[in-house]
Amino acid sequence: MFENLQDKLDRAFKVLKGQGTITEINVAETMKEIRKALLDADVNYKTAKTFTDDVKIKALGQNVLTSVSPGQLLTKVMNDELAELMGGSVTELDLSANPAIILIAGLNGAGKTTFSGKLANFLKTKKGKKPLLIACDVYRPAAIDQLQVLGQQTEIPVYANLQSKDPVEIAREGIAEAKRNGNNVVIVDTAGRLAIDEGMMNEIAAVKASINPHEILFVVDAMTGQDAVNTAKAFNDRLDFSGVVLTKLDGDTRGGAALSIKSVVNKPIKFIGTGEKMEALDVFYPDRMASRILGMGDVVSLVERAQQQFDEKQAAELQKKIRKNKFDFNDFIGQIQQIKKMGNMKDLMGMIPGVGKAIKDVDIDDNAFKPIEAIIQSMTPFERENPDSINQNRRTRIAKGSGTNLQEVNKLIKQFEDMRKVMKQFSNPAAMAKMMRGMPKAPPGRL
Repeated sequence: MFENLQDKLDRAFKVLKGQGTITEINVAETMKEIRKALLDADVNYKTAKTFTDDVKIKALGQNVLTSVSPGQLLTKVMNDELAELMGGSVTELDLSANPAIILIAGLNGAGKTTFSGKLANFLKTKKGKKPLLIACDVYRPAAIDQLQVLGQQTEIPVYANLQSKDPVEIAREGIAEAKRNGNNVVIVDTAGRLAIDEGMMNEIAAVKASINPHEILFVVDAMTGQDAVNTAKAFNDRLDFSGVVLTKLDGDTRGGAALSIKSVVNKPIKFIGTGEKMEALDVFYPDRMASRILGMGDVVSLVERAQQQFDEKQAAELQKKIRKNKFDFNDFIGQIQQIKKMGNMKDLMGMIPGVGKAIKDVDIDDNAFKPIEAIIQSMTPFERENPDSINQNRRTRIAKGSGTNLQEVNKLIKQFEDMRKVMKQFSNPAAMAKMMRGMPKAPPGRL
């Protein structure tokens, strides 16, 4: 995400490269390039102009330290202002009521039903809630079926009334069902509608008046860019929603909607969709997103994703096996499967500072692990548990069984052996100390 914007901002910052100080002239030239970059990213014109004017004023008012270059200083000012533009700080859902009622609204095809399922899963697994999904899209064929499938996948109940075509009635019945069954969060999935469709807008306004939701989330496809912002404004005028959800942000290289929407409707972005999996939903942190836009990475989110997938008990057992040099191919494939659950590989690598820019033109296939998994799955249980037993004959058989060749099998086993040696050294404090003592010392005066 934001790849095009990152490239253009990089070029804009080059105007200041080699400059000793920030001046009215060189910062004005840089701001002109940044404004162009924002407009190319489909950012609202008024938002782009106000933003660059604010950055210019703050940059000119800064004292440039001898240890900080003008480019670094402007990056810091840009980072702070971008975070502020997108909301400043994270905005949590209001879940204080019992049940807390969340109404989902948006256009056709924005991903409301999928988001409803993801949100229910998020609240169940991350917040310890007991959600109920209510199917109020009575127009789209298979909308109810889709929500029920998502409910089955996440083991979350879905209320539907196939005999009724009245979303107000269904919403009321669903909330009554939630109260009977002790569900403390209710998520009401509604039909997609256009802001110009007066009848449909009146209908969702009636649902809102009937159930009095604690949160109204407007779901919008980030890839529609400036149109998304205009639509958000039209919906907000009718519904006065409490927050925005940007879906398909992983497919948007421009990012105009994320940068414009808060300033236009003055409502926070609360969630972003970053993929198709049920776990691919992130709370929106403006400061972290600003860092990613400027190519500074997002280590905090990367660590959080890892913590969500890695079990502490499993990690402790794995550490014991590493110490005893018992790490095997079963452990290895288990680690691969946990990494895959964290999300899109290019997106994950983009969270590492400096890596995002380096891999922007590299196509990282999410199926890159498949040959490795095929090789390991072609091993017998004995071979997986005893990697040292895999001789030449076994390697030939594994290559045939996995649909790969002998060179690929040899390469994987060599990489596995090298990794095991390194892991063993890092788990042994004495070996680590010995290795550190053996490292060449820095020449005098170089520290």
